[in-house]
Amino acid sequence: MMFIHRLLPGHDKSPRHPGPLARAVRAVRSLRAVRHAALPLTVLATLAAAIAFAALPAASPLSPRTALAAESPPAPLQADQPVSSQPGRAAITVPTPRSPALPPGIPDNSPRLTPVVRAVNAVAPAVVNITTARVVERNFNPFPGLMDDEAAREMFPSLPTQRQTRRSLGSGVIINPDGGHPGIVLTNAHVIAGATGIAVHLLDGRSLDAELLGSDTDFDIAVLRVPGAQNLPAVKMATSSDLMPGETVIAIGNPFGFAHTVTTGVVSALGRSIKVEQGMITDLIQTDTAINPGNSGGPLLNIMGELIGINTAVYAKGEGIGFAIPVDKARRVVEELLGQGRVDPVWLGVLGQDIDQRTAAWLGLKRASGMLVTEVQQDTPAAKAGLRPGDVLVSINGNPVEDKDAYIMLLRNYTHRDTLEVGLLREGKTATLRMAPAVFTQDMAERLAERRWGLRVQEAQDQRAGGVRINAVLPNSPAARLGLAPGDVVRQVGSVRVGNSRDFAQAFARYRLAGKVTLLIQRGGKGYYVSLAV
Repeated sequence: MMFIHRLLPGHDKSPRHPGPLARAVRAVRSLRAVRHAALPLTVLATLAAAIAFAALPAASPLSPRTALAAESPPAPLQADQPVSSQPGRAAITVPTPRSPALPPGIPDNSPRLTPVVRAVNAVAPAVVNITTARVVERNFNPFPGLMDDEAAREMFPSLPTQRQTRRSLGSGVIINPDGGHPGIVLTNAHVIAGATGIAVHLLDGRSLDAELLGSDTDFDIAVLRVPGAQNLPAVKMATSSDLMPGETVIAIGNPFGFAHTVTTGVVSALGRSIKVEQGMITDLIQTDTAINPGNSGGPLLNIMGELIGINTAVYAKGEGIGFAIPVDKARRVVEELLGQGRVDPVWLGVLGQDIDQRTAAWLGLKRASGMLVTEVQQDTPAAKAGLRPGDVLVSINGNPVEDKDAYIMLLRNYTHRDTLEVGLLREGKTATLRMAPAVFTQDMAERLAERRWGLRVQEAQDQRAGGVRINAVLPNSPAARLGLAPGDVVRQVGSVRVGNSRDFAQAFARYRLAGKVTLLIQRGGKGYYVSLAV
């Protein structure tokens, strides 16, 4: 698997709350370290007292399994909410960038005015630096020089928490995709993930608050709007369908806070696929243009100064290997985010299973790879294209389908506006079927969840707490065998937090073919992680 480095740090891991034994072990380790440290006697005495305090029974330790409704820090930005209208949001300030305007006295026919120089001067005003603020809670650490925050949290779980504001940098580009949406900023979803405040900074010195219209982590695309701003420049969006390896490209961004940095290179390859924490991103542009932390969300331009991609990731183990989302793919995502604030999941209408060695031998396959189609739903893209049970799916748009997980990850890279070429094996022969995926609707997800998992859900009574309430469990179903019951609340499916029925539908779309999925169930005032086997 490729190790891909996203250009901005991710979120902190959720705190763990071990028992007294683990805290005691950490205390012993800390004392061993202290014994060899040249510290004043008062410090040692204070540390010993604190450790003794930690050994006392906690009055009511905060545990994510038993305090599901505990107070949380300010929520991230929601779509269509300006930063200025949200009380308590952290203020953001950054230095004003200097304009790289051409020096006076250079004639238009000067050989120094290369195509790269002309492209940069035409597009630079539309490139923005993005700063985000995120309010996080962390436990107070009484001994920051002696132990890390995690050790302090484990040893002293009853210590008060502190709220801190963390800031990060990224890049973006102003677009006007259809001529009717001025002030739209295109960037990466991971640039603004969890932000409680967003500001954009233009080349002309203006710093403006931005609001989130929508984002999608599967595509790593986010759309912002700068409300009320006047005379905003916009970059021209080209097409990425005719890109050529070796073609000169230009990147402009905010690496390490150095505003409006320009780098050049070439298109190294097309149609690359990489694995990231959220899954897989396909059909990327590979470039050797220098891309560094802070470049995320910035534009990749052709020699004409037209937008051809959005920089998103670098290959951490080598130099000169960066990746950008093609503008054609970004355009389709932007259309959905502008239209409804989200990107609907898609499906082809099939159920399937992995292929083991025995099944591969029975089917006459050289190796155990692909997804065996076990069922084709009626009136779906797969049924209309002629796919049938017994077929083995081996590729989607040239990307290999190793198993059913890879199949789901690949589909998450497409919208219902795409056309897919599905490669398959049928009775020992290869074939390719063309089909357009359909939207996997919430109604379809709930009906299939009832059939696959054996439970019906509805909105929870307490909408503030989130989750969906189970109102029926089918006899002899996976949910029934697990012991789920009406009244239980589903708070999480796999890695997806469930706040409402739409979240549940999207989570089911991601895990609908999984043989086993972890659920966070709330029953009464307690939470339990359970494994649902299908």
